[in-house]
Amino acid sequence: MVSFHVLRSHGLRGKPSRTPSLTLFVIRSLCYQTHHHNFLANSKQPAFSSTSSSPSPPQSLVKTVCSMVLESYYQQFHLRSSPPRLNLQIDIDSLTHEQAITVVASLANEAGSMVALSFFYWAIGFAKFRHFMRLYIVCATSLISNGNFERAHEVMQCMVSSFAEIGRLKEGFSMVIEMTNNGLPLITSTLNRVVGIACEMGLVEYAEEVFDEMCARGVCADASSYKLMVVAYCRMGRVTEADRWLSAMLDRGAILDNATLTLLITAFCDKGFVSRAFWYFDKMIVKGLKPNLINFTSLINGLCKRGSIKQAFELLEEMVRKGWKPNVYTHTVLIDGLCKKGWTEKAFRLFLKLVRSDNYKPNVHTYTAMISGYCKEEKMNRAEMLLERMKEQGLLPNTNTYTSLIYGHCKVGNFERAYELMDLMGKEGCTPNIYAYNAIIDGLCKKGRVQEAYELLKKAFQLELHADKITYTILLSEHLKQAETKQALGLFCRMVKAGLNPDIHAYTTLIAAFCRQKKMKESEIFFQEAITAGLFPTKETYTSMICGYLRDGNISLAVKYFQRMNQIGCAPDNITYGALISGLCKQSKLDESCQFYESMIDKGISPCEVTRVTLAYEYCKQGDSATAMIILESLDKKLWIRTVNTLIRKLCSEKRVGMAALFFHKLLDKDQNVDRVSVAALKNACYESNKYALFCDLSQRITEGIEDDQLTSRLKWLFIAGEGVSISSCPIRNSSPSPSASEIIISVQTCVPF
Repeated sequence: MVSFHVLRSHGLRGKPSRTPSLTLFVIRSLCYQTHHHNFLANSKQPAFSSTSSSPSPPQSLVKTVCSMVLESYYQQFHLRSSPPRLNLQIDIDSLTHEQAITVVASLANEAGSMVALSFFYWAIGFAKFRHFMRLYIVCATSLISNGNFERAHEVMQCMVSSFAEIGRLKEGFSMVIEMTNNGLPLITSTLNRVVGIACEMGLVEYAEEVFDEMCARGVCADASSYKLMVVAYCRMGRVTEADRWLSAMLDRGAILDNATLTLLITAFCDKGFVSRAFWYFDKMIVKGLKPNLINFTSLINGLCKRGSIKQAFELLEEMVRKGWKPNVYTHTVLIDGLCKKGWTEKAFRLFLKLVRSDNYKPNVHTYTAMISGYCKEEKMNRAEMLLERMKEQGLLPNTNTYTSLIYGHCKVGNFERAYELMDLMGKEGCTPNIYAYNAIIDGLCKKGRVQEAYELLKKAFQLELHADKITYTILLSEHLKQAETKQALGLFCRMVKAGLNPDIHAYTTLIAAFCRQKKMKESEIFFQEAITAGLFPTKETYTSMICGYLRDGNISLAVKYFQRMNQIGCAPDNITYGALISGLCKQSKLDESCQFYESMIDKGISPCEVTRVTLAYEYCKQGDSATAMIILESLDKKLWIRTVNTLIRKLCSEKRVGMAALFFHKLLDKDQNVDRVSVAALKNACYESNKYALFCDLSQRITEGIEDDQLTSRLKWLFIAGEGVSISSCPIRNSSPSPSASEIIISVQTCVPF
């Protein structure tokens, strides 16, 4: 008998071997008994019984088994496409490996491939034979000898699956390669089977090696081959690799199905690559794929997570135009997106629309999204009201519902109610998990009650709960806020020792802290360590690094990280752009700031108020008020007024009263309701700069533009109390019950040394 070790593959630790280690002679020698036994001719044996008093001779047992296989095979109805399931009353322990091999070979020679296959499948149903490689080889070789290559491939694919179960996938694939020496050509279905199994086991790198090996041997990969790799990388969240394989797939003219498209959209959106997901979505439509409701909902969810609510509703309208009606899940992701944006009133209107719908009603997830939104805005009365409404509808709150409420109450400092909800969870069958504890621990830390947070964590440990990455990150963040770097690093080490590989959020927390302290070398070390660990820096990570370099005055490295961020597909947001623009403005690099500002606008990213004010202020410093006004002109009236008021105060703080007065006149052109703080700031700046006439002109315009009764109520404290002048010392106090606007202006000018 040939030793099993002869059959082991050689040198396939890292890559499938292209050099055959099992010769044609060795494989055929395994089937030696096929040419020496003809047990079926002229033999009629009685049925074998497991209760026979004495063991049958090996040759007699093989004949008996062959007869039983034939009898069972021809008694059953079966199709030519697949062998029937045999019902053999055989004591499996009495049948040896050698006898099983002989039965397969004999049946293949004398009764045909399908009969041999039927026994083969019966045998591998038992653990004794399932992982016996010689059985697979003999069966496949016998089938090859009969010219039945299709069934031989079927056997080899079955072998790969069986050996993968016990962690011997590489050995199984190596034998598939060896069988080519016995005349079995490689085919695409075998490639897909091996690649699919490797991907399911998480061995995506090995799957790539198999893919390359078989393609190098002449196998033509099909759309399914590429799809397997795309799906595997998407499930692992490795979207860069998924993008590479998907591009190769599309280059060959293939398209995705709806299920794979949904998976791809979800994976890309979860990693922040919403634009790329949108691109593939549109690409599939162009190629002829008709998106379904789940595809649209997944993309809407991705847009909502990014905060692109307007774009999400536009996609919703497109979905409806194409004949798809939004369901409860579509509404839920929109409600969740609105709540995360802080637009709970709009979310609640959509929620009510769902409540009044005849087709769909809010489910647990819908209520939880709405409750979570109210909790984030500290509207706990509304959140509690929805909890009661939810129970009235017969919906049981889940762990996420309670965790959101606990988080909200902790945020407002109502820890008593948070603990009550923890008890209520247990009574209603929702055992508090570490996420619920994390909500309270986070709240305690934010209130500075760190010791109490640690005591609560000990109680969680007593309930056999284990701290997760979020727990460590919360405590890590708190220690860093208190500038307790040593304690934070100690926690980080404990996290690693506990077997919890820090995620990118933990690394970002450390990086941001060191950046705030201008310790950029330490930040760089942790940044590189995160990449080495296979993590993908988020926009928060990059923004922290950019802000750190800007604080350190290193503009070139800040820009370098910004460019690197774009190169890997991590889309910067308005905070990232704002930080870079502000840093460049501080270095008086106005042209570069303007370029980044225009780039942000072109990408559809709305600048925050601080960014607009910063850039407009820099132009004002250059005396270019016209460009400053252009920067602000695209804003709606309400936001424009607020931004200009902020700019006026900033100009006043820098004693640029002339430019401040110019913008104040522009402000009065749009809104006669003057801002008390802005007027006070301008008045003080004029006083300190000895520009009394300038403020008198503005006072005159305010007086002319507003009716006396309006100005009386708005400016009574604005000009008197704002400067620290008491009403009792003012000449107009006893002049009349309701002094006129003119009297207020005149009295102020007599009360202060203008």
